[in-house]
Amino acid sequence: MKQLYVLGLLATALCAGNAHAQAAPVAVPPLQPIASLDLPRYMGTWYEIAKYPNKFQKKCARNTRADYQAQPDGSVQVLNRCTLADGQPTEALGAARQVGPADSPKLQVRFAPAWLSFLPMVWGNYWVIDLDPHYQLVAVSEPEREFLWVLSRSPQVEAGAYQALLARLARQGFDTQRLERSPQEQP
Repeated sequence: MKQLYVLGLLATALCAGNAHAQAAPVAVPPLQPIASLDLPRYMGTWYEIAKYPNKFQKKCARNTRADYQAQPDGSVQVLNRCTLADGQPTEALGAARQVGPADSPKLQVRFAPAWLSFLPMVWGNYWVIDLDPHYQLVAVSEPEREFLWVLSRSPQVEAGAYQALLARLARQGFDTQRLERSPQEQP
């Protein structure tokens, strides 16, 4: 399998227990996810629009996306893809699970082999913290605010919608200046 540093969106499985997590400013209250998530409606393809730079995605140059597919056992198959600088595509297959009730916006993801699923440290938090009512634009993070991704159902986002999302993220204690735009080519 190719070594992969793809969409950190779901690679947060590796961040659980991350020793160098940045502390949120003292005045910032604990991160709150959205009230509820319709998981079946969330399934499908999401294109990465922006992210906090992270070690998982250093080799991804463009076209980063995540494909979510519901599984019969209630879990979610996660397929992260991107294009490397040399033009080669790469991907990583993982799994996600909801934490809490059926409408919980809190998920955990892992990209470690399934036989390691019993280890808590292979699962990372994946919280939906902002989602438009039409399930077209989403922001995902985790309680420490070390990671942040903005995803869209389309490779490009209308500037006004993006700026409004940035304003909401800033009110939640995120440093939106850290966000790095993710190049997307039209499919």
